[in-house]
Amino acid sequence: VHTLCCAHALQSSILLPWKEYDLETPQGVLHVTMRGIPKGNRPVILTYHDIGLNHKSCFNTLFNFEDMQEITQHFAVVHIDAPGQQEGAPPFPTGYQYPSMDELAEMLPSVMTQLKVNSVIGIGVGAGAYILSRFALNHPSLVEGLVLINVNPCAEGWIDWAASKLSGWTSTLVDIVMAHHFSTEELTDNQELIQTYRLHIAQDINQENLTLFCDSYNARRDLGIERPVVGLNEDIINTLVCPALLVVGDTSPAVEAVVECNSRLNPTKTTLLKPGKLAEAFKYFVQGMGYSKYFTLQFNQHYSLSAFIHVGSVPSPVGK
Repeated sequence: VHTLCCAHALQSSILLPWKEYDLETPQGVLHVTMRGIPKGNRPVILTYHDIGLNHKSCFNTLFNFEDMQEITQHFAVVHIDAPGQQEGAPPFPTGYQYPSMDELAEMLPSVMTQLKVNSVIGIGVGAGAYILSRFALNHPSLVEGLVLINVNPCAEGWIDWAASKLSGWTSTLVDIVMAHHFSTEELTDNQELIQTYRLHIAQDINQENLTLFCDSYNARRDLGIERPVVGLNEDIINTLVCPALLVVGDTSPAVEAVVECNSRLNPTKTTLLKPGKLAEAFKYFVQGMGYSKYFTLQFNQHYSLSAFIHVGSVPSPVGK
C-alpha cells in the first residue's frame, strides 16, 4: 500500500543496529536484513514486500513512525527480500527457475531456524501478504499474528486485470506493476509520487528478476481458505488460526480482493482496517496478543482498534 512506501522511504533508513544475511534454504538463497536481536520468548516482526519493491522502499516509512519505533525497542525485526529483489541484486543465471509462491513461503522456516527465531508476527504487502498467509497456513505454530495489506487470496492473475485497465497504454512491466499498486485515479492525480514510484521500479529493481517475481505471483494458487463456523469446524477447516489485521485503502485496486479474504476468515480473529495510523493500530494489535507489558500505555485491543475500523466502501469486520 503506497501509504507505507512513499517517496520519503526511498531515501530514508532506520537508525537501528542491523545485519544483512544471504541465507541458504532448500528452495534457494534469501537476502535478509535483521534489526535488533530476538529477545526471550517474544516473537520477531517479519516483513515481506510486494512486487516492484524491496524491504526498504516498502517498509522504511512505516518503521520510522514513533509508534513502530516504540515496538522495535522491544521486538527484533526481520525484513525479507524476495529472491533477486534487493538493492544491487545481480541477474539470475540463464535457465534459473524462480521459486513458486508456495516455495517462497517454505523458505521462511529455514530462515527462522538459522536466525534462532521461534515465532513471528508477520507484516506483508500484496505478494508478500500472500506469501505470509501461505506460510501461516502451512506452519501455524510459527506465526502469532499477521498484518496483511492489500492481500489477494485468489488465484486469478493480476496481470490480465492490469492490462485490461491499461487499454491505450503501452503495457510495459513497469506500467503493469504500477496498476497493481495504484488505481486509475491515483495514477493521474499525484504525478510527483507516481513518477517517484515509476523510477524506483524501473531503475532500482533488476528488471529481469522483477519479471520472474511477477510471473511467480501471477501463477499463485488460491489460498483455499474458508470461513469457519465457530464452535463447529474451526479445528478442521483450512483457515488462519492466528489473529489477523487486513488493511486496504478506499481507492486501492485490491479492495475487492481484501473484502473477499475477510469473508473467508474467522470473524472473531480478523479485523479489517483502513491504512491511516497503521503504526498505532499495529501497536494495539501487538498489545492485544498479550505483549502489553512492553508498552508505556496499555489499551483494550478490541476497543482501541475500533478507532481505525474502516467505515467507507470496505465493510467493518463481521462480529464487531
